[in-house]
Amino acid sequence: MRPRPHLKAKAAARVLSSAALARVAFCCVALYGVIAAAQETLTPNENRGKQIYVRGTSPSGKEILAYVGEASIEVPGSVMACANCHGLDGQGKPEGGVVPSNLTWEALTKPYGLTHADGRRHPPYTERALELAITRGLDPAGNKLLNVMPRYAMPGEDLADLVAYLKRLGKDRDPGISEGKIVIGTVVPSKGPLAETGQAIKAVTSAFFEELNSQGGVYSRRFELKFAETADTPAATRANFEGLLGDGQVFAVTGAFIAGAEKEVVALAAERGVPIVGPLTLYTQTGFPPNRQVFYLLSGLDGQARALVEFAVGRPGLKNARLAVVYPQSEMNAGVLDAVKDQCKKDGLSAPLSYEYVAGRFDAASAVRQLKEAGRDAVFLLGVGDEALSFMTEADKQGWFPTVFLTVAGSAGVLDAPAGFEGKIFLSLPTSPADQSAEGLKEFRALAEKYNLPPHHLAAQVAAYSAAKILVEALKRSGKDVSREKLINSLEGLYEYQTGLTPAITYGPNRRVGAMGAYVVTVDLKAKRFAEASGWVKIN
Repeated sequence: MRPRPHLKAKAAARVLSSAALARVAFCCVALYGVIAAAQETLTPNENRGKQIYVRGTSPSGKEILAYVGEASIEVPGSVMACANCHGLDGQGKPEGGVVPSNLTWEALTKPYGLTHADGRRHPPYTERALELAITRGLDPAGNKLLNVMPRYAMPGEDLADLVAYLKRLGKDRDPGISEGKIVIGTVVPSKGPLAETGQAIKAVTSAFFEELNSQGGVYSRRFELKFAETADTPAATRANFEGLLGDGQVFAVTGAFIAGAEKEVVALAAERGVPIVGPLTLYTQTGFPPNRQVFYLLSGLDGQARALVEFAVGRPGLKNARLAVVYPQSEMNAGVLDAVKDQCKKDGLSAPLSYEYVAGRFDAASAVRQLKEAGRDAVFLLGVGDEALSFMTEADKQGWFPTVFLTVAGSAGVLDAPAGFEGKIFLSLPTSPADQSAEGLKEFRALAEKYNLPPHHLAAQVAAYSAAKILVEALKRSGKDVSREKLINSLEGLYEYQTGLTPAITYGPNRRVGAMGAYVVTVDLKAKRFAEASGWVKIN
């Protein structure tokens, strides 16, 4: 008589060793994790649909319109985004006596249909029925929806993407966050001349979150840090950053060193919807509309240059100065030049003369000769290293002493400028010791002492520390049920937030630089030191 199948199974189970059972269990858990991760990841069309649901705008840039009420008043879709009333979770946010419907797919497709509070009844939604509700304001039974529910006009591909996302609504949870943990990432240099800077950033960021974890984290969630490295090329840095986001399941990024790869990293953040707080860079990628995901701490070189123009307008003898901008050829410097031109126009100054050269091949004698002959009174020098010093040395030889404006990137050797430039050199700085409160210094020094932080690269440490502090403040304001979108909204709500080590930080829906402005200092060539020339110069 042959053994029955279930007896065979029992016999096999008896001979399985504990190690084999452990391997089976591990495989099951691993498989479950893979499936869960796959379920959490939105497809490209679901990602596009999420933007439409949350912001009322099309990823393609095409127009989305909303029509409201009996009069069908037309407004941009961004004014009436679905999430405004139905919430990020689709459950609906009661307001003013109106209870928006639950838009989760499970609620919409209940097999027995739905009966609403006003008695309206209809069968379950299908994809087609949902499209008609969105575009014509009709439920599956042909009943009109409430007048407060807009009707939308959008391209067919956007409508399909929106429906695709609505089928995931309620199940969509951002990567890197669970009941007891939140994963934060950053990018630091680990090789070459910036390796020590990277080590300092890593040390202060690790210390900050370790200390926060020792205090219980935020809403009982502990922080896990994940690091990626910058690389030799912008494309390689982007690839490393992409690996961090994909493999690390990172919720948000803080204090990332993106200098040299600004364009690539910022574009990837927008593509993946990952908030970045306080990236370390001299070139802020702003523009209009701004990148929603990236929140800069301080003004970049463009903002610092704008502050110098503002300073010049208020200084006797410079209001009607004929300006020139000398800069090495690059996309970033072209952006700084545009900022100077724009600020000159706003402040009623004549358009500056541009003098462009190939990076690393600055001919100071030629530049001085041309600008002197053009009758320029003031010069913005955007070069790096000692190019500004070589310019002033050559100008001294030719007996020409214009007012010189510098940003922090080109200030090397400026204390050794010729004596004829006394009182004529002005430098913009995005922060100063005046920003540091006694409480802020005490807090930072306590952290440095407890975790034995390195004594060097303090500016980078302060920037990374302040970025982490801003991120955590926004997480606290977002509440327990946090999401990337809620985090972005909380960051946009920060107003005059005091980090204790930087100027007050303010963000908004159309503002992504926390401290918009700079301090201006002059150079005391006799004493070989910097001296205050103005307080905080605000820019708009």
